[in-house]
Amino acid sequence: MFSRRDGCDGAGGWFADSVDLELLSDSTMKSVERALDLVPVKKPVFSYCAGSPLPHGVHLHKGGVNFALFSRHATRVWLLLFEDIHATEPFQTIELDPRHHKTGDMWHICIEGAGRGLVYAYRVDGPNAPEHGHRFDSRRILLDPYATALASPPCWDFSGFCSTGAPTADDPPPHPPAIVKNVVTANGFDWEDDRPLYHPWSDLVIYETHVRGLTMHPSSGGKFRGSYLGVIDKIPYLKRLGITAVEFMPLQEFNPHENTLVNPETGERLKNYWGYNTIAFFAPYEGYGSRLYPGCQVDEFKAMVKALHKAGIEVLLDVVFNHTAEGDETGPTLNFRGLDNSIYYILEEDKRRYKNYSGCGNTMNCNHPVVRNYILDCLRYWVVEMHVDGFRFDLASILGRDRNGQLVPNPPLLEQIAEDPILRDVKLIAEAWDAGGAYLVGRFPGERWSEWNGHYRDDVRRYWRGDPGMAGALASRLCGSADVYEHSGKAPVNSINFVTCHDGFTLNDLVSYERKHNFANGENNRDGCNCNYSANYGWEGPTDDPTINRIRLRQMKNFMATLLVSRGVPMILGGDEFCRTQRGNNNAYCQDNEISWYDWTLVEKNRDFLEFVRGMIAFRRRHPVLSREKFYRPEDVSWFNPAGLIPDWHGDTAIGSHIHVRDEEGPELCLLFNAHPHPVSFVLPAPPQGCRWFKMVDTDAAPPFDVCQPGHGVPQQEPSLWVQDRSMVVLVAEPSA
Repeated sequence: MFSRRDGCDGAGGWFADSVDLELLSDSTMKSVERALDLVPVKKPVFSYCAGSPLPHGVHLHKGGVNFALFSRHATRVWLLLFEDIHATEPFQTIELDPRHHKTGDMWHICIEGAGRGLVYAYRVDGPNAPEHGHRFDSRRILLDPYATALASPPCWDFSGFCSTGAPTADDPPPHPPAIVKNVVTANGFDWEDDRPLYHPWSDLVIYETHVRGLTMHPSSGGKFRGSYLGVIDKIPYLKRLGITAVEFMPLQEFNPHENTLVNPETGERLKNYWGYNTIAFFAPYEGYGSRLYPGCQVDEFKAMVKALHKAGIEVLLDVVFNHTAEGDETGPTLNFRGLDNSIYYILEEDKRRYKNYSGCGNTMNCNHPVVRNYILDCLRYWVVEMHVDGFRFDLASILGRDRNGQLVPNPPLLEQIAEDPILRDVKLIAEAWDAGGAYLVGRFPGERWSEWNGHYRDDVRRYWRGDPGMAGALASRLCGSADVYEHSGKAPVNSINFVTCHDGFTLNDLVSYERKHNFANGENNRDGCNCNYSANYGWEGPTDDPTINRIRLRQMKNFMATLLVSRGVPMILGGDEFCRTQRGNNNAYCQDNEISWYDWTLVEKNRDFLEFVRGMIAFRRRHPVLSREKFYRPEDVSWFNPAGLIPDWHGDTAIGSHIHVRDEEGPELCLLFNAHPHPVSFVLPAPPQGCRWFKMVDTDAAPPFDVCQPGHGVPQQEPSLWVQDRSMVVLVAEPSA
């Protein structure tokens, strides 16, 4: 698709002489055309000058491209310029003279006449002294930590050596067939009038999904399956469902081929599918782009954000600042380790090994001032240049550890993120735990931070499974988890409520499997959580038994209905709304195949459940009392057992609540929950004067009475109501007319 065009002034790159622009969405057309004009080709030799130490990374200006790289302990730095993204050797190598190209710890140079499309990398020399925390190797080709786009070969080579440079004669470096390189990009996207949406937390319904998995299955249709542009095809679906924010699993650059395990059932080489091993934090993953031209993933990510915003849907990114893809001391050297290992990582006392609070081999030294600034620069970039609305921080407790790995009371990084003027209005969500034992749910520092509420997940699962003594916990979760958050001055919207997420069973599998089935991951079923609070109701996995399937459907409705009537911010795992299955795999991090991809044929097969979920989202929106950003007051909710008396919170498995409302919050509600394996009769509370109860939600009922449309509820004539086994009912008080 791309060919060289000689005689063009500029840097190394590719010119597209036949690009099928009809394949692109309208929202990216102008940016693609601009990119094709700006992608230049190689000059024999570039001239250069000292350049500027700020800003970090690569920046275009009228005269060329400025490069600025941090390394405190480096003694020599080389900038490598490549003819194109496929080149294995640089056509020009420039050693930076510290007398002219170094200011403090910043190495800098300006390449004159260069522009967008220039392909580059670094080599850096310094002390190779692991006992002091230094691991410099001048043969290694290093990525720019501030790179905004990478160009990666089909199969990554992690030797990362270049034959140009400083190896000794008796230790010649291998010559890799292909290496990962950086690509210079420009901020020329036509955003039109795109602005942040700033949805109130109370309006959010979050959809957690994977860019590739969402549209990679052949049933998804569209021309750009598994890509940023493919997401655009699903926006009408998401909008109709009622989603107001999409939380994307990691899409900053990672190596999909780093996994060396093999599926023992098929012999298939497994991958890093989820992407929780970031290599370049400023760069959107190239594999989710169309590869129409180098760096196109940047424009296509922006096109996706722009289209989502037009539909009223915010974009949240799952970011992984707790560790990097360089792993432990046996891992590859990609950038941070080769640039300044002792600054970027928390090291053990012997300086040779890495503290591992992430469970992935290393831990970033997040509260070192240099690393802190790097993370802040990165977040600002994604907000200002990429128009992202918020972030979910993976293993965020690590961001509160100091340079010795100790948790600190007021972590400077977390406070800076929350108080930063650019980030002041973005949404901040913490996974408030780490692999080092720091479980900070309800105690995560800072009022601005919301948290994935693991208590919500576990308690709701256990209640509906029928575990004894869970009624009190269920009531707390329905009310916004005041027992978890109120003592720290937080509100219900600080609780991100979820029953399922990417990490664990899907909703369908939660009610179909009692144990994990991860053998396809090549780890003999040792990986993944063993404590899932799941049930199969009589058969492990899929079954044709209609009785079991009815129970499973009812339980899925119970989970979704509970989630959507709870105060706090609901998050739905993508595909759960149409019963997506991972065949019992609760850790599908390595399954880039139909185990993880969304099978869109299930939309029609399970249309009734999909409509139930959509109806419950709409019900939540019609009743703002359910999503208020404050905790219920004692006078706002009355709790009762089936006999209408005060519940035994540790003994009852069936409970009810009468939600009293203020005028602006809509009609009063009555919620009835029965986790028993048999029907229960509830004495109903008296409705407001002049009203009677209408049954609007019944998870045991068939459509359309499982979730009724406004004005079509089932009127209740009796003072009591039977709630069927393992089911839930929601009543709304309406004028009796």
